[in-house]
Amino acid sequence: MILRQILRLSSLFHSAVSVHLRRNIGLSAIVFNKTKELDPVQKLFLDKIREYNTKSKQAGGPVDAGPDFQKDMNESLARLQRAYGEGDLTKFPDFKFE
Repeated sequence: MILRQILRLSSLFHSAVSVHLRRNIGLSAIVFNKTKELDPVQKLFLDKIREYNTKSKQAGGPVDAGPDFQKDMNESLARLQRAYGEGDLTKFPDFKFE
């Protein structure tokens, strides 16, 4: 009788531990992928994204955008303001719930 209870408890313990280990192994796989060295294509892609980010911060907007882009953007914003009313359409709206 005691042996059956021990075996029953050990099976419950086994299932709980296995679920816990599977979750931790899944999370640790993500951590190990971030810490290991990237392959050259991934590294080049990330470098280009970081380079664009610094250029866009310096330019204060889109990088290498000519006057045609600015003209199209202004026309689109004017069309949206006519359709949806006043306000700054380049910012996310602030919602206030009372």
